[in-house]
Amino acid sequence: MRSFKNAVAVITGAGSGMGRTLAMQLAEEGADLALCDINLESVLETKDMLAETGVKIRADQLDVTSKDAVFAYAEEVERDFGRVNLVFNNAGAALNAPFDKMSIEDFEWQMNVNFWGVAYGTKAFLPILERAEWGHIVNTSSLFGLIAAPGNSAYNASKFAVRGMTEALQLDLEEKGSSVKATSVHPGGVKTSIVKLARTSQNNTFMNGKSHAEAIEKFDKIAITTAERAAEIILTGVRKNKKRVLVGKDAVIVDKIQRLFPQSYQWLVRKYLS
Repeated sequence: MRSFKNAVAVITGAGSGMGRTLAMQLAEEGADLALCDINLESVLETKDMLAETGVKIRADQLDVTSKDAVFAYAEEVERDFGRVNLVFNNAGAALNAPFDKMSIEDFEWQMNVNFWGVAYGTKAFLPILERAEWGHIVNTSSLFGLIAAPGNSAYNASKFAVRGMTEALQLDLEEKGSSVKATSVHPGGVKTSIVKLARTSQNNTFMNGKSHAEAIEKFDKIAITTAERAAEIILTGVRKNKKRVLVGKDAVIVDKIQRLFPQSYQWLVRKYLS
């Protein structure tokens, strides 16, 4: 069980949700933090909330879809802190629309945020982590990185890609005897603003013809895990060097269903989300 005291942790998407609660819990354990978010105001708010913890904190605006910005940020963080031990590639967004109603531009946007943002963060920080005494990359996939769901072709593609990349990275790191570990995180329904902020099809309808407001209401009912509890589960998994972390009872149950019924699980998903 690793202690995070005096570690240096980078968290993308730290302005709200799981990113913010990860920051809060790591600060409580004595970790220094490099926090970033595309929304500068929100990440500065996170920093202010942690002002009395006594740990070193920097907060920056960062668009994870910009390769140059992510690599420059990684260099700045290493110069500022001297090292990095933990990288939480947590920033993400949702796009809900039937495949035929979705523009290719929206599909590209979804992949840029959810997959390329994680890939850039992993690539930029990996050599920095390897220069430290120890390092850990924590990439946020999703329950929808394990199963498919209607109206989520782009989201599924991005989250399956994060899972595949992270699992291959685990093998690469083990092959060369690296001191860096990697974890793929798969949250189920976590009470965050992801659906509220989600993009949708051009006629503003979600799966099964739901309006955005109806989709938010449905998500609020089925999201059973708080962001605080999600952060606890993730950090426990990192301490134990788990390769895959399932966040929430719903994620655990659905993962088992997918393993038992790899093809027929889809009718259960459709019924659950209807």
